[in-house]
Amino acid sequence: MADAIFSYPFRRLFWSPPVFREWAGSTALMDWLESPTAHIFKINVPGCNKEDIKVQIQDGNILHIKGEGRKEESHATAKDTVWHVAERGTGKGEFSREIELPENVKVDQIKAHVENGVLAIIVPKDSTPKPSKLRNINITSKL
Repeated sequence: MADAIFSYPFRRLFWSPPVFREWAGSTALMDWLESPTAHIFKINVPGCNKEDIKVQIQDGNILHIKGEGRKEESHATAKDTVWHVAERGTGKGEFSREIELPENVKVDQIKAHVENGVLAIIVPKDSTPKPSKLRNINITSKL
């Protein structure tokens, strides 16, 4: 009964690690789309190029995205310069996200590209049926 109430994706909220984790200070906003053939992640990475970003698979199904943007050099570094607002350059530009991927993906075929400050990660779905995790145990009268 509980399995029917807490079926996927709600089961993960109660019995598994979080679907995705984000570290304090992370500025990488993310969209997660699902098409019939793939999961698509779009992550804002302004100021980052492909050398600044690492995309890795950890523990079999955890997609780890880490980046360190370059801090913009200030043109006004003279002693007589007064800053009134400094919102764009206050952070280091570092980010890190972990996403628990669904079971039906092909982790060996993941592709990523960055363009115009957006990192796109395509995770193809695996259409082959997975063997059931349910296994019957034979019961005997004596051990």
